[in-house]
Amino acid sequence: MSNASNSAANSPSVAGGVAGPSTESGSGSAYDDHRRPLLRAVRYGSFALLIIAVASLALWGALRGLPGIWGVLIGAAIGGGFILMTALSVLVTANLDPASTMAVVLGGWLLKVVVLVGVLLVIKDMAFYDTVALFVTVVGALIATLGTEVWGIITARVTYVS
Repeated sequence: MSNASNSAANSPSVAGGVAGPSTESGSGSAYDDHRRPLLRAVRYGSFALLIIAVASLALWGALRGLPGIWGVLIGAAIGGGFILMTALSVLVTANLDPASTMAVVLGGWLLKVVVLVGVLLVIKDMAFYDTVALFVTVVGALIATLGTEVWGIITARVTYVS
């Protein structure tokens, strides 16, 4: 009878043993992942960039033709890419120590500034793109991408204690 009572006490069907997902094997809730806000930020930012790019392509393609389309493509790459690459670099280094994460973020930011200045210097005298379309798309992409990333982070549900 002691064997039967031991097996019944260790069985998960006993009233006290049913408790949702097991945390003994290391698998916890999805809310325990500290990268969850960053994943949401990248997902929401990418979606916002796609919407801004498509809307700008339709608008500036209709207004200015092929130069407007080129301006939008360059503007979306500059505006959205700048913000999304920062979020991606933080996400990739999320499991490193804070000093390493900051070194990668700062190094990535400096690299992006150098690339941005280089691209702008190369295309400044070229006439294949519309400068107004480029400017409007850069500003729109920056605002939309940054805003949706912030929204994704502040609305993410994560546990604060373990």
